[in-house]
Amino acid sequence: MKEPRPVQRITSSVPILEGAGVRLKRAFGDYEVPMLDPFLLLDDFHSSDPRDYIAGFPWHPHRGIETVTYVVRGAIEHGDSMGNGGTIGSGDVQWMTAGSGIIHQEMPRPYTGLMQGFQLWVNLPASKKMMAPRYRGITEKLIPTSTPTKGVGIKVIAGKAARAEGPVRDLLVETECIDVEMKPHAEFEHPIIKGNKAFAYVFDGRGFFDPDNRYPVAAENLIIFGDGDHIISRTGKVGMRFLLVSGKPIGEPVAWRGPIVMNTEKELDVAFEEYWSGKFIKDATRK
Repeated sequence: MKEPRPVQRITSSVPILEGAGVRLKRAFGDYEVPMLDPFLLLDDFHSSDPRDYIAGFPWHPHRGIETVTYVVRGAIEHGDSMGNGGTIGSGDVQWMTAGSGIIHQEMPRPYTGLMQGFQLWVNLPASKKMMAPRYRGITEKLIPTSTPTKGVGIKVIAGKAARAEGPVRDLLVETECIDVEMKPHAEFEHPIIKGNKAFAYVFDGRGFFDPDNRYPVAAENLIIFGDGDHIISRTGKVGMRFLLVSGKPIGEPVAWRGPIVMNTEKELDVAFEEYWSGKFIKDATRK
C-alpha cells in the first residue's frame, strides 16, 4: 500500500543580504543541517526593483559542493576560473560542480518586471569533494515539459517525472528537481524514493500538501516532508507554482564556512589558506 509523505514542517523564507548587497529570501541554510541532507541551502531572489539585485555576486570561491542556479525570469551573467562565461536567461539552469575549487561570479542584469531565480546547494560526499570541477549550462529549450494530470504542468530539470527525464544526468548525488505549476482545482501526485529527503518551495499562489487540506501554504513557504512513497499537492480557487526537490542523503559530517563545505574544520582551514595564498585552483582544473 502506498504511503503518502506527511508534512513534517512548514516554514517561511527569511530576508537576507548576500553577495555585494543582493536582497533575497533564504528558504533554508546552515541552521537546517542535516535535516535536508544532501541539500544545504536554497535562496530565492526576486524583485521588480533592479537596485535589490544589481550589485550581484562578484568573484568568490566554492569547494566541496554543487551550486544549481535556476532563472525563472531575468538574466544573470556569469564567468568562472575554468574559462566558462555567458548569460543564464529566463528558464535556463546552471549546474556547477565546484569540486576541488572554482572561483566564479554571478551578476544579474536589469530586467523589466519581476526578476526571479533560485540557487540550491547540493553537498558532495567526501570521496567527490576534491574532484575536478565541471560546469553544465542548460538552456530552457533542453528542459522537458509534461502534463501529468489536468491542470498541472511540470518542467523536469533533474530526475524523472511523468515520462520525462531531466537533461542534468550523471549526477554525483541522486537528485530530483522539478518545477511544478498547478492551475486552480488541480491535484498532483508524484512518487519519491523512500528514504530520500524531500521538500517543496512555493513561489507563487497557494495550495495544500497534506492529505486533509488542513495546512494551507503560500508563496515563500518551505514544506519539509517526512518519509513515504509519494507527495500529494492540491489547489483550491487559486493556482500554485513550486519547486519540488528530493535526494539521497549522504550521512557524513558537515563542516561549513561561507562558500566552502567540507567534512572537517581542518579541511576548511586548508581550503581558505590555499585561497588566500593563490593555490586554491588546482592545475588539473585549469583550461
